[in-house]
Amino acid sequence: CVTKPLGDKAREPPSVSSETQLSSKMPELPEVEAARRAIEDNCIGKKIVKAIIADDPKVIDGVSPVDFKASLEGKTIVAANRKGKNMWIELDSPPFPTFQFGMAGAIYIKGVAVTKYKRSAVKDDDEWPSKYSKVFLELDDGLELSFTDKRRFARVRSLEDPVSVPPISELGPDALLEPMTVDEFYKALSKKKIGIKALLLDQSFISGIGNWIADDVLYQARIHPMQSASSISKEDCATLLKCINEVTEFAVEVDADCSRFPSEWLFHYRWGKKPGKVNGEIVFHMHPHFDTELYVTGHQKSCGSWGR
Repeated sequence: CVTKPLGDKAREPPSVSSETQLSSKMPELPEVEAARRAIEDNCIGKKIVKAIIADDPKVIDGVSPVDFKASLEGKTIVAANRKGKNMWIELDSPPFPTFQFGMAGAIYIKGVAVTKYKRSAVKDDDEWPSKYSKVFLELDDGLELSFTDKRRFARVRSLEDPVSVPPISELGPDALLEPMTVDEFYKALSKKKIGIKALLLDQSFISGIGNWIADDVLYQARIHPMQSASSISKEDCATLLKCINEVTEFAVEVDADCSRFPSEWLFHYRWGKKPGKVNGEIVFHMHPHFDTELYVTGHQKSCGSWGR
């Protein structure tokens, strides 16, 4: 696995602005965990004095804005929880607001300094609340937070017990909080004849991994994304699992700040019309009409059959 230790300084990555990368990056486990931690560190123990819910039934799912607003105002935030790419805010009594981030969901907090949680902080010259805000909360100390979704693929629900109903009840083990053992991972893969990348993206198999994490861990493990999961050796399974753990933990440790990702990560090569090179090898873009999928031919050779 080629992940660098946190203390090492990475080489300068390709010249794509961090703003472009940040705005283009779909929220995966590290991004949602950063949002959860921002709420945990700044909002626990505070009372919601005002809630504004967007009249957008595509995003606000299964509850009217009026009922959602009534379920929030006067409640105290006691915890922020996450599984996979889903987050819910635990209040002093149910129901709880639950967020499925989709392609562009994000938490923003006004009143928090632009320090560690720069993904969630609001600058003085930013529109506030954003016209894309779906849930806006004002807390009793004046702090304000908003869940926004520009592309409207997110889903926000009000649930009595989020873990007992879909989508959270249908998720596989969380890639960060519930890591598999090598034996468990190898046994699970041996039963799957689909391509390994497709399997990693299946949230019922393992939750929290999306496109960019899958591309990077497969690159670092030297496994072709289309190789059949069942054909991967136990040794390669162990390497892949190690890479999943390292990439996830690193990205969470740096608060999903892509400017601090090692320059060798394929993440930095997701933008631009021409293939780049990493360590002298060409980075290929597959299926450009869908979300970008990357692999390096000379580095990721299939050692078994291809998945269905």
